[in-house]
Amino acid sequence: MRRNVAEDPGEAGLRPLSARSVVLSLLLGADPPELPVKDLVRLVEPFGIGGSSLRAALSRMVAAGDLRRADGVHGLSDRLLERRRRQDEAVHPRTRAWHGDWETAVITATGRGPAERADLRARLTDLRLAELREGVWLRPANLDRRLAAELPTALAGAVRCFTARPEEPAAELAAVLWPLDEWAATARTLLGRADRAEDPADRFTTYAAVVRHLRADPVLPAALLPADWPGTPLRAAYDRYRRELTDSVRGVSAGRAT
Repeated sequence: MRRNVAEDPGEAGLRPLSARSVVLSLLLGADPPELPVKDLVRLVEPFGIGGSSLRAALSRMVAAGDLRRADGVHGLSDRLLERRRRQDEAVHPRTRAWHGDWETAVITATGRGPAERADLRARLTDLRLAELREGVWLRPANLDRRLAAELPTALAGAVRCFTARPEEPAAELAAVLWPLDEWAATARTLLGRADRAEDPADRFTTYAAVVRHLRADPVLPAALLPADWPGTPLRAAYDRYRRELTDSVRGVSAGRAT
């Protein structure tokens, strides 16, 4: 059963723009990650978000614990900073040399309800494993980590982790586990959209889709990937956009300081 299924290249994972997502991205470009409301009003304007919509979103985010507010300045909560750290690690995972071994996780617990089973499957998918058959998950051991240590404590007892070396050719196994051609097609669609997008709102929604797609990248060793794999160009494009957002925030902050 294939897990990291790519988005439909025609849609490329695009979702409507929200004030919340824009505010979070802008605050992450600030150092420290906090801004006065008047700066946020100026920064969200190019995205088609008005002042009243912004203030309503800020109030909801403070109430939800996404932001902290003091003296008219809004900053990211510790919880969201930690979530962003995890997302950055997912977009830019640390890798190591691959020598042919595969991480293997076998679900050994029984009697779990549908919600618990779904949560475990989501966690294993987030760890970039794919399901070979029900309860058996694996991937090449090229990520710089110890798989057992990555499992939440509440789930660790449900899974046994091993290192294995399948007899089947590694490239053939990878092709069974992940729809690599589909992932690559969507990545190229997103790169094309990013090149064409000029409106700030279009660029934002495109790169939000880029992040979601990168999180579904299996991050396989180069020897197991098709030729011209677009993972590296997609990450480079996203990094350029992050710098663009950071420069915008700094420009507004500098204007306020002068």
